[in-house]
Amino acid sequence: MRTPARAAQPLFAQAPKAWQRMLPFAVVGVFVVTLLPVTIAVLANDYALGGGWAGALGVAQTVPLLLAVTRPLHAWGVVLVADTIGGLLLIHADRVAGHAWPWTPMAIVGYLVLMACLGLRESIRTLVGVWLVTGGVGAVLGFFQPADTMNTAALLFVLGGVMLALTGALRGLGDAQQRIAEQESISEAERARRTLLEERARIARELHDVVAHHMSVITVQADSAPYRLPGMAEPVREEFAAIAASARESLGEMRRLLTVLRGDGANGGADGERAPQPGIDRLQQLVEATVRAGQPVELSLAAGAAGAAPPAVDLSAYRIVQEALANVVRHAPGARTRVSVTVDEDEVLVLVVNGPARDAVVALESSGTGHGLVGMRERVRLTGGTLDTGPLPDGGFRVAARLPLNAPGETTHSNEEGS
Repeated sequence: MRTPARAAQPLFAQAPKAWQRMLPFAVVGVFVVTLLPVTIAVLANDYALGGGWAGALGVAQTVPLLLAVTRPLHAWGVVLVADTIGGLLLIHADRVAGHAWPWTPMAIVGYLVLMACLGLRESIRTLVGVWLVTGGVGAVLGFFQPADTMNTAALLFVLGGVMLALTGALRGLGDAQQRIAEQESISEAERARRTLLEERARIARELHDVVAHHMSVITVQADSAPYRLPGMAEPVREEFAAIAASARESLGEMRRLLTVLRGDGANGGADGERAPQPGIDRLQQLVEATVRAGQPVELSLAAGAAGAAPPAVDLSAYRIVQEALANVVRHAPGARTRVSVTVDEDEVLVLVVNGPARDAVVALESSGTGHGLVGMRERVRLTGGTLDTGPLPDGGFRVAARLPLNAPGETTHSNEEGS
């Protein structure tokens, strides 16, 4: 029912099914085929209007209705002129007495069909104008009313107003539903964008903690080198001092850039950010907490996996398992879940597989960051890995992440140094 997007677009052009798009043409066609012969017969027989005039008026008053599906305002202008001319011609008809005038019953029916098409397309201001012009033309023709006729100007004025109001309200409802759907689509896209930005900010804070640790170690080693290695030449001492100064400056600059990220939450959130970041060695505690909440989870952790990965990959592996378990608790409570973490020479493989939901278990609201698959994909992308997620044939779900132990380019760089 919503307003067509373009000027010449037919009514119901955006309907999902073909028969719905053809419905306006079919309805108007039925009215035209029915009204055309009836109008000619009534004008010629009941009003005793000449056969030529009856045929011309019948065509002029009914055929333009076909145009109403695409251009109802143009069709209204043609039909109104034809109906007005017809009313003037009927003044001198031989048997006009005792009949409806200036609008014949067939003209009223056709005009109401035209009003329906107008109401489904035009603005409120246009509809009010059409309604007032219709009433004005009927009022002017009333001064020429033949004797012993039934004036139908007021009848068409009232019925036309009702038809315009009803169809205009339907059109407004369709437009409102379209705006709501568009707003929901925009809100969903904005929500996804905000979620991605929040997850990136969280990852930036966590990576800051990892990088800050290494920068602090470099600073301490550079500052303590003259004391740990006595007899060092003065140029070497100055070089270590410059290294320590650069490391301190870089660390301070990084902390200043991330002040906003660390200061956008409550005190409790800030305190949580200062806590040591978890890794693969904390997965056992995470699984035990989930099991205590009523979720059956099995953990398979390869020997030596804890501590084998760099800090960024170590943290990402923990967060992916954390989010996967949180999603299981929320969407498949009671489902048996297997968590597997293996490490080889090149990558860490994280696999979380759950079966279909079985029991009603209260979800752990604090089990994850609340960003689900969006956060997993962003973490995997930033570490240069791959993520594969999807449902299983038995109704379960699988999350598989491959995280390279070395960032892209590190292996090549180290090989070039060795050569």
